[in-house]
Amino acid sequence: MIVLKDINKTFKLKDKEVTAVRDVNLTIEDKEIYGIIGFSGAGKSTLVRCINLLERPTSGRVIVGGVDMLTLSPKELREQRKKIGMIFQQFNLMPSRTVAQNVALPIENSGLSKEEIARKVNELLAFVELEDRAAAYPSQLSGGQKQRVAIARALATDPEILLCDEATSALDPQTTKSILKLLARLNTELGITVVVITHEMDVIKKLCHRVAVMEHGRVVEENTVYSLFAHPVQEITRNFIHTTSNLSEIYQLIEDKTEIVALDHDEQLVKMRYQETNVSEPLISYISRKFEVTVNILFSDVELVEGKPLGGTVAIIKGGRGQLKQALKYVSQRNVDVEVIKDGTAESVVSKPYAEIA
Repeated sequence: MIVLKDINKTFKLKDKEVTAVRDVNLTIEDKEIYGIIGFSGAGKSTLVRCINLLERPTSGRVIVGGVDMLTLSPKELREQRKKIGMIFQQFNLMPSRTVAQNVALPIENSGLSKEEIARKVNELLAFVELEDRAAAYPSQLSGGQKQRVAIARALATDPEILLCDEATSALDPQTTKSILKLLARLNTELGITVVVITHEMDVIKKLCHRVAVMEHGRVVEENTVYSLFAHPVQEITRNFIHTTSNLSEIYQLIEDKTEIVALDHDEQLVKMRYQETNVSEPLISYISRKFEVTVNILFSDVELVEGKPLGGTVAIIKGGRGQLKQALKYVSQRNVDVEVIKDGTAESVVSKPYAEIA
């Protein structure tokens, strides 16, 4: 549906040039929900605006539905843009128009009769579950309701693609969850390709099929969402993943020298990252019995990503040195990533893979 080839975007600021996007190549499939994540300034919003040419790339090609966007005349581009809806963090609703009038705005000069427009607006408001708010004004709506109106407005031209630029960043967690469900619905029920720009890994985890990670204008990593969470390659990706898991709290506890992470000489503080193939195995129970070690679980975080279980555990394991070594060796052989965060016999050892300790 979308092919970006060698995209570069440079802005001229006074006496210097700033490159926001560098050598980006992406292919987004039809009816896919594709995420682009990065910290502020990574270039992700600039990149997504290159798809509908709100920002024209300095170089490269933008192909949407087989059409090379950069070869179109202004009139042809306006027609092509009708196939690409867009929603924003700040909703961009017109305060002087009612909800129904905001939704009708993109199709007012489309040639449809007033009755046809009214019927379509009612259908769209029903789809976003706001049919009872048609006569309300934006000032009378909650943030989540405003975003639903913005989504209905974006759907008015029957787009094939919906671009979402930080669409949930201004919303509370519960409202964000409902908007993500709505975006998933329009993908499955209407067959719309969705491109999501965000700095929140939790949004990627709950909604997307594939994801690209951007840093300094470049795509530094791309994968399916599950594979990205299971096997992150880049440090920035690992940092993003840490923000969605309570397992990372252990590092703050160590830094604060909290009593709970004070170890005896026969204890090790370990983090175990499970994958789909082993998350349901009773590993903790098994190693306790087989190797006669005591396991005190401090944190556990197992959830579904793309419908498959993924997660981990932080625990203090207590036993003889040989017993600890055998227990962790067994766990690592079960395709579990084992990291010895802290060792009771060497307080300075922090965050080493099991292989380096053993």
